[in-house]
Amino acid sequence: PEAVARAVLAQRYAEALAALKPESRRLLSEVPELRAAYRAEKQSYTVRGRNIAVENYTETLSGSRVPKVAVPDTDDWGDLLRWRWFENVPGQFPYTAGVFPFKRQGEDPTRMFAGEGHPERTNKRFCYLSRGPAGERVARLSTAFDSVTLYGRDPDRRPDIWGKVGNAGVSVATLDDAKRLYSGFDLCAPSTSVSMTINGPAPMILAMFLNTAIDQQVERRLKSTGRWPAAEARIAELAPDRPVYRDALPAGHDGSGLGLLGVSGDQLVGEGLLTAEELAEIQSSTLQQVRGTVQADILKEDQAQNTCIFSTEFALKLMGDMQAWFVEEKIRNFYSVSISGYHIAEAGANPITQLAFTLANGLTYVEYYRSRGLNVDDFAHNLSFFFSNGIDAEYAVIGRVARRLWAVTLRDVYRAGPRSQQLKYHIQTSGRSLHAQEIDFNDIRTTLQALYAIADNCNSLHTNAYDEAITTPTEHSVRRALAIQLIINRELGLTKNENPFQGAYFIDQLTHLVEAAVLAEFDRLTTRGGVLGAMEVMYQRGRIQEESMLYEHKKHAGELPIIGVNTFLPDTLPEGVTETELIRASDEEKQAQLDGLLAFQGRNADRSGPALARLRATALAGGNVFGELVQTVKVCSLGQITEALFAVGGQYRRSM
Repeated sequence: PEAVARAVLAQRYAEALAALKPESRRLLSEVPELRAAYRAEKQSYTVRGRNIAVENYTETLSGSRVPKVAVPDTDDWGDLLRWRWFENVPGQFPYTAGVFPFKRQGEDPTRMFAGEGHPERTNKRFCYLSRGPAGERVARLSTAFDSVTLYGRDPDRRPDIWGKVGNAGVSVATLDDAKRLYSGFDLCAPSTSVSMTINGPAPMILAMFLNTAIDQQVERRLKSTGRWPAAEARIAELAPDRPVYRDALPAGHDGSGLGLLGVSGDQLVGEGLLTAEELAEIQSSTLQQVRGTVQADILKEDQAQNTCIFSTEFALKLMGDMQAWFVEEKIRNFYSVSISGYHIAEAGANPITQLAFTLANGLTYVEYYRSRGLNVDDFAHNLSFFFSNGIDAEYAVIGRVARRLWAVTLRDVYRAGPRSQQLKYHIQTSGRSLHAQEIDFNDIRTTLQALYAIADNCNSLHTNAYDEAITTPTEHSVRRALAIQLIINRELGLTKNENPFQGAYFIDQLTHLVEAAVLAEFDRLTTRGGVLGAMEVMYQRGRIQEESMLYEHKKHAGELPIIGVNTFLPDTLPEGVTETELIRASDEEKQAQLDGLLAFQGRNADRSGPALARLRATALAGGNVFGELVQTVKVCSLGQITEALFAVGGQYRRSM
C-alpha cells in the first residue's frame, strides 16, 4: 500500500508540474536558491558590470538579526507563483518591491530642493546640504529656479520682472551663472548628481549645465598638466572684465569650476593650450560620466503647472531633440526628463489621478520618441519619474504600482529590456499638506509622508520644511526637514528591512485596487484620443480642478480632519498671521544678476547674432535644435534664446 501511495503521489506531482507553463516551472525552481541567497550571511549582485557585496542582516541592540530583504516561508506553489508574478524580490521583474536588489550602502536617498537669490547664495546652500551627518560629502543637488528663469526670461528692471528675480528660486540667465551655481562640485564625480526643476526653457538650462560640466573638466585638465598659467593669460585677453565669484567661498568649496568664467573651453583651442581632439575627448568623457536629471516635462506643464513657453508641438520637438542627442552622445547616466506627478498633485489631483496621468504622460513620450525613429532601449533608461507623497492611503503604494505597471508595459508592449523596464523615481513630500496654522505640526505630516516613501523604496527623497507654507525655507528649517529622513533611514528599526510592505494583506489589496483604478483612468484617456487628445478638450485640467474642489469642500466642512486647522484647535487662537522669517532676494543680488547679464551680452555682442541666426536656421530646417543650443548658450543669454525660438517655434497658447 505504501508503494502504491507513493506512486500515486508521484504521478499527481508530475501531472501538477506538467500543467504549469514552462515560465511558472522556472520561477518555482528558482525559489530554493533565492531563499538560500537571502538567508546566507552575505550575497553579491551586479549593477552595470560592477559587483556589489552586501550583508544580508543587521543586528539590533537586543541581538535580533533583521533581514534586509524578507522572503516568504510558504511552500505552496500558488502562493509562491503569485508572489513571483506580482511582487518578487527587489531588483527582479516586475520590480514591485524596488528596481535594485538592495539600497545603496553609505548613501541616503536625500535630495533636498534649494534655490534663492543669485547663484552664489544657492551654491552656499548646496555646500551646506552636501555635508553628511558624519562629515562625508555626497552632493545630490536639486535646483529650484525663480519664475523669471522658469519662463525663459532675463533679469530686467521692468517692475513685473524685477520683483521676481531670485525669489522662490535661483536666477540663472547665462552660462556664467550656471558655472557659479555648480562651482565647487565635481560634476563628473560618481558622488555628485544634479537635478534641475525647469520645463519650458529646460533645453537651454540643460545646455548651460552640460557646458559647465565640460568646462570644469577643461579647467582640471589644464591645471593638472601645467598649462593653467598660460590659459589664465589667454582668458584675461578674451575677457578683460573677467567675472568672479561674488561672495566669500562657503565651507567645503575648493574654488574649482570658476577658472573659465567669462569664456568657454573651445575658445582655448590652439596656441599650445588645448587641441580640438583633446577638447572632443574631454567632452565625450564628461557627457558619459555626468549624473542627474532635468525635469523638462511639457505635458504636465499644460495639465497642471503652467510654465509652458513654446507651443506644445515645438516643445515636444525640443524634448525629442534632447533625447536624440543623448542617444548620439551615449549619455547613459543623466535623465533627459523627469515625468512629474508632483505638480499634478499640488494642483489638486488625488493620488490615483496623479499616478495615472503621470504614467500616461510617460508612455506618450515613449510613443513620441519611437515615432522619431529611436529604439526604446536606447532612451527608456533616460526617463525618470517624480511623485508627490501625501498622507492618503494610496500614497503608501504609489511607487510599487508605478514600478509594476511600467515594467509590464515596457516588457510586453514595447519588448524592452530589463534596464528600460525599471522605473526610477524621486519623491517630494506634499507641499499642499503644509498649513500656516499650527505650523509646527507640518513636520509631523512630513515625517509620515517620508516614511511612506522610504518604506516603498523610493530612489531619492526631498522632505519639505515646516515653514514652506509661508516662505522659502531657512537654514534652520531645512536642517529639521533633512533630519526627518535621516532619522527614518538611520534610526528607525523598521527601515533596517528594505521590503517592509511586502506580504501585508492590506498593502496587497490596496496595490491591486490602485492598479485597477489607474488602468480604468487609462481607458478614459484613450476614449478622448489619448493624452494629447484629452489635453485639447482640457480633460486633465478639468479633472484636477474637480478633485481640488472636493478636497477644499471636505476640508472646510470639517469632513476631512486636518489637525490644528479644522479640528484639535488651540483654546486661544493667535491673532493675525504666524510670524516667521521671510527669505527673499536682496536688491544687491538682483542688481548683481542684471550687471552680470549685461556684461555677458556685451562680451559676446559680436558672436551672439550669428549664433542666434544658426539656431533659427536649424529649427526651420528641422535639424536637432538641442545640438545647436549646446553651442548657442556659450554666447547668448536665456532671454535672447527664448525670443529667437519664439520666432520659429511659436509661443504657447492654452486650448480653450
